[in-house]
Amino acid sequence: MSASLKDSNSSKFQVSEFILMGFPGIHSWQHWLSFPLAILYLSAIGANILILITICQDPALQQPMYYFLGILSVVDMGLATTIMLKILAIFWFDAKVISLPECFAQIYAIHCFVGMESGIFLCMAFDRYVAICHPLRYPSIVTNALILKATVFMVLRNGLFVIPVPVLAAQRNYCSRNEIEHCLCSNLGVTSLACDDRRPNSIFQLILAWLIMGSDLGLIILSYALILRSVLRLNSAEAASKALSTCSSHLILILFFYTIVVVISVMHLAEPKAPLIPVLLNVLHSIIPPSLNPIVYALRTKELRAGFQRNFCLRLEKNTSLQ
Repeated sequence: MSASLKDSNSSKFQVSEFILMGFPGIHSWQHWLSFPLAILYLSAIGANILILITICQDPALQQPMYYFLGILSVVDMGLATTIMLKILAIFWFDAKVISLPECFAQIYAIHCFVGMESGIFLCMAFDRYVAICHPLRYPSIVTNALILKATVFMVLRNGLFVIPVPVLAAQRNYCSRNEIEHCLCSNLGVTSLACDDRRPNSIFQLILAWLIMGSDLGLIILSYALILRSVLRLNSAEAASKALSTCSSHLILILFFYTIVVVISVMHLAEPKAPLIPVLLNVLHSIIPPSLNPIVYALRTKELRAGFQRNFCLRLEKNTSLQ
């Protein structure tokens, strides 16, 4: 009788807020991690803004490949900002409390930005496929209209498909615990606190991952398989090397992005005894790519480096002439 009464009382109680505890197991000194994370965030914002300015101001970079890179920079800044501002607030101001609507909004934003990043990688792979396998038709296929349509499609695809994730999470009954052993509102971390069955959330997230990330990755692999086949048919070793070098930056970023996604997914399914590792990987996966993407492209893309130099030299000349 008392047990049933206790269950009835707990089912009527609904938590009004969550508490983000930060990195599990290291609460006493986790604030020291705020400094490297803040440096990564500032470098990500600064480098991506620099890329956007360079692409906008340099006529030589007004090409589809760099337009997609600019879109990727915007998505990267959105993802990093969605996560890092709250993490730094937790570490610096002990602002661990987050309301339920704010938490579900963060779940939506994270899924939306990660899905858009995957979609932009697919667009960039298609751009390289057309440029290498059908170079004569490239100007007529990859047009500004196609870039606009692809961008709108990616925004709508991820914006609409992701809506059920926070909606399903909001429908769960949170009747007892409200402390999340995480720095951010992850779907699985939040729904693990639910008193009722969370399997619909887990099943939908798995289906969504296969539909969006899985299909994107499959098409990216297909694009690069066709690129490799086309390159191997080239008679000139120099031409083959040049063709592959244009894809190297993209391949490095794709490898890092999807490898971490797979590792995080496997670790969540395995439910490791050390929960710090998946939480840390989850945070790093949201901040390292925005910091890494501009660096890799700047180091590996000659045209982008030349654009940086031209804009930097031009600004120096203007400042010198004003003085």
